[in-house]
Amino acid sequence: MSEVRFTDQHEWVRIDGDSATVGITKYAAEQLGDVVFVEVPEAGRNIGAGGEAAVVESVKAASEVYAPIGGEVTEGNTALADDPAKVNADPEGEGWFFKMKIADKGELAKLMTADQYAEFVKGL
Repeated sequence: MSEVRFTDQHEWVRIDGDSATVGITKYAAEQLGDVVFVEVPEAGRNIGAGGEAAVVESVKAASEVYAPIGGEVTEGNTALADDPAKVNADPEGEGWFFKMKIADKGELAKLMTADQYAEFVKGL
C-alpha cells in the first residue's frame, strides 16, 4: 500500500516502493484559487529535498512547488500544461505534478503524516 506524507509548504508525496508522486494539497489548491498555468520539471532532472521543482500560477499568485524529498524526476505531468484546472479539480489525484525515483527514504521521516498535516492546517 502506498504511503502519503506532507510538507509545511502544502506539497504531498505518495510513496510506492522506490518511486514517489508529488503534488500540492487540496488546501494549497483552495488557497491559490483557479490555476491557470503549471510548469512541471523535465524527466532526468535531479532535485534535492526542498529544491524548486515546479511552478503553479493562479489568478491570485504564482508559487513554487518544492520537492518534499530528493531524487531524480522520472516524469512530469504534461497533461497539466493543456489543462491546469486539473490541479483544482483533483489536486491529490489527477492533478499531480511529477514523479521521481527516491534518493534517500530517510528524508520521509521529516515529513508529516496525514493526521499531522490535518492538525497543521487547522492551526493556519
